[in-house]
Formats: sequence, structure tokens, C-alpha cells
Amino acid sequence: MDSVLGLNHCHVKVGLPWRFNPSNKAFLCPQNPILQSPKPSYSNPKQFSLSIFSVPQHSSATHTTLLVETFHQHRSLKALLKKLSKKDSCPLQVLSEDGDWSREHFWAVIGFLKHASRFNEILQVFDMWKQIEESRINELNYNKIIKLLGEENLVEEAVKLFLEMKKYELCPSLESYNSIIHGYARKGNFDEALRFLNEMKEMNVAPETDTYEGLIEAYGKHKMYDEMGMYVKKMELNGCPPDHITYNMLIREFSRAGLLKRMERVYQTMLSKRMRLQSSTLVAMLEAYARFGILEKMEKVYMRILDSKTRLPDNLIRNLAEVYIANYMFSRLDILGVDLSSRHGGTYLAWCLRLLSHACLLSRKGMDSIIREMEEAEVSWNITIANIIMLTYLKMKDFTRLRISFSKLLTHNLMPDLVTVGILFDAKNMGFDGAETLEIWRRMGFLYKAVEMNTDPLVLTAFGKGHFLRNCEMAYSSLEPEVRGKETWTYHSLINLVFKQRGKQCQSMGEQSSQS
Repeated sequence: MDSVLGLNHCHVKVGLPWRFNPSNKAFLCPQNPILQSPKPSYSNPKQFSLSIFSVPQHSSATHTTLLVETFHQHRSLKALLKKLSKKDSCPLQVLSEDGDWSREHFWAVIGFLKHASRFNEILQVFDMWKQIEESRINELNYNKIIKLLGEENLVEEAVKLFLEMKKYELCPSLESYNSIIHGYARKGNFDEALRFLNEMKEMNVAPETDTYEGLIEAYGKHKMYDEMGMYVKKMELNGCPPDHITYNMLIREFSRAGLLKRMERVYQTMLSKRMRLQSSTLVAMLEAYARFGILEKMEKVYMRILDSKTRLPDNLIRNLAEVYIANYMFSRLDILGVDLSSRHGGTYLAWCLRLLSHACLLSRKGMDSIIREMEEAEVSWNITIANIIMLTYLKMKDFTRLRISFSKLLTHNLMPDLVTVGILFDAKNMGFDGAETLEIWRRMGFLYKAVEMNTDPLVLTAFGKGHFLRNCEMAYSSLEPEVRGKETWTYHSLINLVFKQRGKQCQSMGEQSSQS
């Protein structure tokens, strides 16, 4: 006994010699008002408190039975889904062969048909399954199927079941009404949507915030912005005050539509009500301000997004950069790139922004610093990085560094693109000897490859297109449509076209001057 004195209230079986002695008060037993078990007595004079819990003898057998049933149910469900996944399987035939399905098996089949996009079979299966047992014709089953069909925009099928419910004198739920109203609204059939909205009021099913929000979102999708505002007012009149979800949705829709005044009014309302702005709402506002180039407000929203740690899509970051470039705020590009790196790592877009910042300022020192950082971070060049460097040297008329940069394309295993070709020919017009570079490109077969533009559009936003690229556009647009699509344009054929068009222009100008 001394060896077990350290145990305190342990759930263990202890083999001890003990006898019943009701008069002995030295030992304890659980106080159970239902089971009055005799109190045990221990022969050892050292007494201790040991809680002994009786476990029903049948619990182990019950647990085993449940495990076996679960195993068999899982195996039969797996076998059922395997049948359905076969090519040209027919769930109606499988149900007919099986005789019936349990509730769990039925909903598993419905889920399978949904994920397989076999929606036309859902109604057929439900119809057959509910006819096997009449109790399955109930509100729960109908409402679940209607909700599922409504979410998949199968409004006509959902309405068919809805009418069946009424035939069986079953009451559609709020979710069923919402599914049909939102389904019709998403398709732009607002007459039917409003008819069901009025009907649910007549059936004493009170619309909730979700009901109106689905309608408002659909109005926004179909650019019916006046109706959006009207239904916000109707929400308030019908005792469904707009919540933060409603206001966030309104801001997003007004932002996408470019209705900045309406967007800002809703934004101020949210601030006055101390409602939470969702990150997607802030992103939508930022997109709107960037699209219209409203710098000050764009930066305020951008700072809020930085605090929320929301990831911005690359296209939006490019839009912000374009606003900075348009306002000659080139140093902000570096800040934008640093922000991007600190939040999402050193992406190529981040390096592009940082390099562009110093390139637009024509800072050799700044560019060299960024290039060293890239080398330390073991970031390989891409053609965007190379073209930024070469465009900067072209703008500086630093032909020595420009020639070195052309040679580095090979060491970095980079294939030039149309912007690179444009840099070379613009440099040639300024006196640069590009014959060696052209010969290298000819020998490596580059000039006979299909024309590609792989440079980030931000580079052309910052530097412009240059003479050669503008001449390419003019020469190409002068061709008849059938000629444009007749062949695969290579760099060689495009260069020939540009010089051919230029020759024609020079000849035309010479003729005009001789006539005058």
C-alpha cells in the first residue's frame, strides 16, 4: 500500500484486499444519491482518498458497435460515390438498384452532383428519393435544395421546387426567398425579383438585411446606381437599417463605377457611425483614386492599407506608380518598391520600381546602388531590368555604358525584346555604332524570331516609346488588315517594314520639295 500512497484520485483499477465495514468512518466513497454502494475499508491503517468510478459494463460494447456501424456506413458511401463517378453513370438508375438511400447518402449524392456541375440531375434525384418515403417531403429538404440551386443561378429550377412546396402547403424559408430574389436580380430580371420580395411580405416572412444587400449588389452589377440608393432607403423604412456590410458594398460599387462623390458620402457615413471598413473596400477606393489620378486622397487611403497589411494586386501597384510618374514624383517609386519588398519580399516589380525611381532621376549612383543590392540578394536580371538600365544610358547619351549593357545581355542569358531593339536603333540615330550588336543578334538567330514585348509597361510609361517604336506602330497601322495577319512578324521583317515606310516618306517629301 505504501507504494500507491502518492496516487490521488487516479482512474485506475487497484487490486486491494478490502472488506465492507459500514461503521468504519476512516475511508471515503463517492457521494452518489442514486447508487448507494457499500463503503470499502482498507486493512492498512494509513488511509488515503481514492475515487473509484464504476464504468458501465455495456459501454465498451456500445462503442465498438458504433465504430463498426460508422465503418460500414463509410464503406457503403464510398462505394456509392464510386458508382456515380463512372463515365455515363445515372444516379436514378443507381438509386433504383440500391432501393433507397439514407439521408446522409442522399445529401452526399447531391453534393457530388453539385461539384460535378450535373445540376440538371439534382431535381430528378430529389424527386425520386422523396417519393420512396413520404416523410421526406418536408420544408427542410425543399429549402436546402432551393438554396443550393439559387446559389448556382438555376433560378427556374429553384422556382419549380418553390411552387411544389406551396402545392404541399409547406412554408418556404427566408433563405429560399433570398435565393430566388437574388438569383433573378443577378440575371437582371428585377421585375420577378421584386414580385417575390412583395410575396414574402404577404406571407409574413420579413425581409432581412441580407435580402436587400443581394438586391443592391445586383443593381450595382447592372449599373443601376439610383436604384441602389433607393433600396438603402427602403431598408431603413422597413426596419432593416444598413449595417457595415451594406455600406462596404456600396462603397465598392460606387468606386468601380467612378462615382467618387457618392463613394465619399458613404465613407463619411461609415466614419460617423464608427463602422469597420473592410480591406477590399479600401482597395476599391484606392483603385478609384489612382484611376482618376487624385494624388492626395490616393496616398491617404494607401497609408490606411499599409496599416491593415492588405496585399495589393500588381496591377494596382502599377497604377499607383503611373500616378507618381505623371506627377514627376519619382522618389515615391523607390518608397513604393521598399514597401512592397518589406510586405511581400523582393519581387521583380519591387526591384523594377526602385530602379525606375533612380533611372527617372538620371542618378547613376542610385542605379548602381540598386544593382549592387540585387547582386547581394542574388536576384537575376530580367529584360525589364536590362532595358531600364539601357534606356537610362541612352537618355544620358552614355554610349560606353550602353555598349557594355548590350554585351551583358548575353552574360545574363537574356533574350532581347522589341523595346531592346528600339533602344539600339534610337541609339544608332544618335550616333551610336550598333553594327556589332546587330551582327551578334543575326548570328544567334534572334532577328528571325517572332516579335515579343516582354518589358513591364511601367518602363514605357516612364521613358516613352521612342522613335523606333512609334515608327513601328505607324508602319504596322498603315497596312491593310489582311496583310497584318498574313504572316508571323519577326524582328527582321518588322525592321524592314519600318525602313521601307521611312524610305517612302523621304521620297514623298523629296517630291513635294521639288514641286514647290
